[in-house]
Amino acid sequence: MSLKTLGQDGESEIVTEDATFVHGEPPQDANGLPKVDSKVEVLHEKVTKQIIKEGHGPIPSKYSTCFLHYRAWTQSTRHKFEDTWDEQRPLEMILGKEKKEMTGLAIGVSNMKSGERALLHVGWELGYGKEGSFSFPNVPPLADISYEVELIGFDETKEGKARGDMTVEERIGAADRRKMDGNALFKEEKLEEAMQQYEMAIAYMGDDFMFQLFGKYRDMALAVKNPCHLNIAASLIKLKRYEEAIGQCSIVLAEDENNVKALFRRGKARAELGQTDAAREDFLKARKFAPEDKAIARELRLLAEHDKAVYQKQKEIYKGLFGPTPEPKPKRNNWLIVIWHWLLSLFYSVFRRERHKAD
Repeated sequence: MSLKTLGQDGESEIVTEDATFVHGEPPQDANGLPKVDSKVEVLHEKVTKQIIKEGHGPIPSKYSTCFLHYRAWTQSTRHKFEDTWDEQRPLEMILGKEKKEMTGLAIGVSNMKSGERALLHVGWELGYGKEGSFSFPNVPPLADISYEVELIGFDETKEGKARGDMTVEERIGAADRRKMDGNALFKEEKLEEAMQQYEMAIAYMGDDFMFQLFGKYRDMALAVKNPCHLNIAASLIKLKRYEEAIGQCSIVLAEDENNVKALFRRGKARAELGQTDAAREDFLKARKFAPEDKAIARELRLLAEHDKAVYQKQKEIYKGLFGPTPEPKPKRNNWLIVIWHWLLSLFYSVFRRERHKAD
């Protein structure tokens, strides 16, 4: 199923597909090329594709604004020279208007569906060419490139307007529409699709953009951006991806160190990972700013119960290691003292009997 809405100007069509793993979840091995056994598709004389994870829905058309995560290696040395997952900044690419060195990558992306992850092999002619790269010194001349790419999603647009060409209001407005679409999907428990929308909303407000904002415009942008991070965190907690949830909350806390929702959700993720001391620290700080919050009180109570259970368990373990507590041994009596007491008692009895006779 696809959800299509028109932007405020009536020209931008937002495409959201039922895709899995659309949030840009990094692979387990972030350094080496992924091992892929799927069929090799020849997209161009110099571009091949192998699907790692299937996506859904249509592929983007020319001038679509695509949002993607990728990492790139030189095929000859297997050296990784770029990774947007590490930078937490998805790339925006307008198909048909991409940089020359990304021609091969664009061909691959134009043949991908929303949520799809694929391995691309690109010949040097459609990459960094004969000279290699000055920006990436590890990309030598005539270097064939391998890309691991995930298409987060795309906007079908008539003009292919890039973020850099938008006004501040347009960018915040586009991000806010994405956030609202994400909220609707989140309420329907379509968590992966919701995260896709939040991720694309955040892509409109990268660090370079936020750095330029001051006053009310910065407040407006954060009012859209921070809830996206927090809702991504809530989704990740439900999906049991706790480390990623911690990362999303920490981004918000870097901007607003006293954000109660960020502290609470980071604490919850940390508690699930067994990081009880760090979780308690987050919950206690959150309680300072929301002392009546029942959810915070409940989590602190659960931590206290957990600590008590751990203590009892450790107590049992140590008891088993060192054995049961020995019973106190009865003290040995000194027989000489016992005999002496017996003689005194006997003497006293005789003495009383003789005295009684005398009376």
